[in-house]
Amino acid sequence: MTHASVFRNRAFNFIMVAGFLAIMGYTMFFTTTTWYVISELESAGSLGIVLIAITVPRLMMMAFGGVVSDKFKKTTIMFSTSLTQGILLLTIFLLNYSDNMSMFSLIILGMFFGTLDAFSGPASSSLIPKIVQESQIQQANAFYQGATQIGIIAGPALAGAVMEASNVASSYLVATIVVFLSAVFMFPPFLKEGEVENKVKQTPLKDLQEGFSYIKSRTFLLTGILVLITLNFFAFGAIQIGIPILVELYGGTPINLSYIEVSLGLGMLFSSGIIGSIKIKRRGLTSVIGLIITLIVAVVFSQVPNLYVLTGLAFLIGFFMTFVSIPFFSSAQESTDGRIMGRVMSVIFLAMNGFDPIAYVGVTLFVSNGFDIQNVMLAFSLTGLIIALFILWKGKTYRQDNTHLLKSKTKKQ
Repeated sequence: MTHASVFRNRAFNFIMVAGFLAIMGYTMFFTTTTWYVISELESAGSLGIVLIAITVPRLMMMAFGGVVSDKFKKTTIMFSTSLTQGILLLTIFLLNYSDNMSMFSLIILGMFFGTLDAFSGPASSSLIPKIVQESQIQQANAFYQGATQIGIIAGPALAGAVMEASNVASSYLVATIVVFLSAVFMFPPFLKEGEVENKVKQTPLKDLQEGFSYIKSRTFLLTGILVLITLNFFAFGAIQIGIPILVELYGGTPINLSYIEVSLGLGMLFSSGIIGSIKIKRRGLTSVIGLIITLIVAVVFSQVPNLYVLTGLAFLIGFFMTFVSIPFFSSAQESTDGRIMGRVMSVIFLAMNGFDPIAYVGVTLFVSNGFDIQNVMLAFSLTGLIIALFILWKGKTYRQDNTHLLKSKTKKQ
């Protein structure tokens, strides 16, 4: 009954489709760019630089993106950023098609692309609790994540198929069309968002301080953010940059790269469906156990020299990763004041996505200095596993979390 009500929500359906198309376009861009740098520019060492250019601006602007999300309509922010990203992708396609693409232009355009994502991420993540009922938040997050995981699956698969059948320029063109379509579904009149909840007039700096003070006063949020940082730095970030290097090392092709990326997305999709069908009571414990299992699989992933086995392990990593993020994400949304939602979500979104570039830097530096990629990924995974076990041991408040406790704590504060 709850699920049916969510799907009868027109705004939620449009956001799901827009999220699917946006992430599909992004992963097409990401997959195409990684293969372009490694194969056509023949510079695996430069891959980290390009990926850092795409992601570091997002890291730097994320908190400010949360402030903007609380000050303006989230649908307007999402539409504007998606439309502009489409224009940037069109520029990349034209440069590549005319053989005028350079490493410098790719880095500059990637920086702008990442900067825009710093605004769209907090806006989309803080919009869901605004358009669905509180009791539907976990299910809405799961279904939204499931839709974006389909995009993660479809993006690399389509990019690999297009590059195999045609070339890199064609893949960039298809990504451009997909991102423009996402902007159509984000068109504000289609979503009819309510009024902005934050009516407080104060400086952006004061807004930032208020957001950080809010998070600092809540142990559950602090621990959950540490969990997400551990996941994305020591597991996902290292694996994301390691996958194309491993494919090249083991003699793979763009299709092999797509297989592994698709398998990762399929794992996320399956677990999103499960989470959307059940009610998780102890979300904090579920999250930290999911982190531990993910890192154990990542340890195995780092040592297997077979691309087909790596494809299967990528599925398991994706499957358990979702059990880390969605339970915490849902609890944070349910317990956070709507007026400050954008700023809280921006910090959580930063923890989910912003630490990838730091992992890219670390892995790239080690590989460039002669360390085997397998050993580097193993070291990252084992370090993350130690941190996760420490959180399980010490994080009593996080382990005992359930929706009931969070609500009562919020009321007291």
